[in-house]
Amino acid sequence: MPFHRAGFLAAALAFAAPAAADDGARLITLDHYVRTKSTAPAMAGGEAEIYLREVVAANTALRGGTFTDRVVLFVHGAGTPAEVAFDTRTKDYSWMAFLAGAGFDVFAVDMTGYGRSTRPPPMSNPCNFPKAQQGPFIPSQIPAPCNATWDKPLTTMGSDWNDIGASVDHVRALRHVDKVALVGWSQGGPRTAGYAARNPAKVSRLVVLAPAYNRGGPTDAPNPLPQSAGSMTTQSRAEFDANWDRQVGCAGQYEAEVSDRVWRDMLASDPIGATWGPGVRRAPQVPTWGFNQAVAAKMQTPFLMIAGAHDKQVPPDRVRELYADLGAKQKVFIDLACSSHNAMWEKNHMTLFRASLEWLRSGTVEGKTDGELRLGY
Repeated sequence: MPFHRAGFLAAALAFAAPAAADDGARLITLDHYVRTKSTAPAMAGGEAEIYLREVVAANTALRGGTFTDRVVLFVHGAGTPAEVAFDTRTKDYSWMAFLAGAGFDVFAVDMTGYGRSTRPPPMSNPCNFPKAQQGPFIPSQIPAPCNATWDKPLTTMGSDWNDIGASVDHVRALRHVDKVALVGWSQGGPRTAGYAARNPAKVSRLVVLAPAYNRGGPTDAPNPLPQSAGSMTTQSRAEFDANWDRQVGCAGQYEAEVSDRVWRDMLASDPIGATWGPGVRRAPQVPTWGFNQAVAAKMQTPFLMIAGAHDKQVPPDRVRELYADLGAKQKVFIDLACSSHNAMWEKNHMTLFRASLEWLRSGTVEGKTDGELRLGY
């Protein structure tokens, strides 16, 4: 798979860098753009560039070293791109930097239509939001509510797996490894687990936070794909705050400083959306399939799943259903206290990060290879 590096940031992440006697052990960020033939409906057969952010110790990255089983790929959810979700550079909130500081080579990928990856052309037209979401863009972007110019999905779960596959193969070739570990959040659950179910020889372990599991969902793509009166979604700062605040269940669950930083990163990842209305992030509406009870029952990849106790987007009972349905013998469910759908940005984030690190290193959490744990209580 051809690739190039579009950028290089040599500055150390001082807030997360490990103690070391030389600069070679400090963390750096590398930008990769992976070219792939798109299978997204709005770009089928065209070339897409998939953005990969890498966080790694400088001494390994610059010498082209190998990491054996210490390579991780993060995959985002339905709205927030990966570099925003997993690399929040405030205090110690970067999940990527935490793992990189522990000796992992850590990557995060934006699917087609998100963040710094290629965006299908219909995403440049506010008419492709549902009419109920078009109000903030009148009259600055459009004079009045308008009909969609694209009435089918822009991307699908199948095209997401294509993007993940291109990224996994890029990372495997770059680091000379057979397998990578996958970490997903929300819709990143069916993205990572669905990919792993179809490519078990390329995936060493799975970690999923608030996986959007539907035990009764379809196994295969609908044919034909469903039509839609709005092929993409939008989120404003007010909507972002309201969705988070409805999931607060304990005092001091998150810091205003962190939510401010996440939102700034969100707008920076979407420079076009940042100029629309009050400033918004855009994302495709993605039809989802291929991660249901029948698929989960056949999976054998070691699987760690985490549910925030106050998550109202993917309630903990849905994650427990996944735990019950999984065929893997090595599986752990974590009930994380004082946490919402956004657990990686909240007070118990380090509990989450440490549990993921132990799983990625040894396939255990607190020494357990199977069962349920209540952490942070």
